Amino acid sequence: MSFSMSLLLKRFSKPLMLIFIVLIPSGCASVVIGAGATLGTAAMEERTLKTITADTALATKIRYAIVEKDNELAVQVGVEVFENQAMLTGIVANEKARAKAIKLAWSAGTPKAIFNEIQIGDSSVVNFSKDSWSTASLTSKLTFDEAVLSINYSIETVNGTVYIMGIAQNQQELNRVIAHARTISYVQNIITHVRVKPPGSAPPKT
Repeated sequence: MSFSMSLLLKRFSKPLMLIFIVLIPSGCASVVIGAGATLGTAAMEERTLKTITADTALATKIRYAIVEKDNELAVQVGVEVFENQAMLTGIVANEKARAKAIKLAWSAGTPKAIFNEIQIGDSSVVNFSKDSWSTASLTSKLTFDEAVLSINYSIETVNGTVYIMGIAQNQQELNRVIAHARTISYVQNIITHVRVKPPGSAPPKT
């Protein structure tokens, strides 16, 4: 579940938050990409069904661990998991809150890595509608770029910074993804946690 989506939970009670967290799959942005792609592209997902299931389970465990200990932190932090690597995004008030979120994420399972992309600042001044628009805009650009396997990317935007996780077929594809992000006027920064496949790797099976 993305940071933007988590803000919708602010009006929910804790029991409803727990239900919502369990039902929402990992990587809301990546789900949007898949939904907009053709069936042929959807079949090009690099991750196996087993890996996707494990990623979803880990993301759910992390969200559950956070909301169980800190209701407010749960609506401030977004969680994405890709290939057993977790990325935490969002905006919190101080370093103590950020460290707490990371500690809880580690306690939830055994991720290969945790990317701490939580910003410190005042979330009340963030333009969440523009963040959501930026994510949707980049999602659309990747979906309609035939040179990019968009199904293999997960995108989140927080406070004008675009975070991209996924698998690139090669450096050229990743360069195209970054170039698309740079065309979005609101985007101020781009951070990637993308694995580039080595030269000569076989394409995903259709």
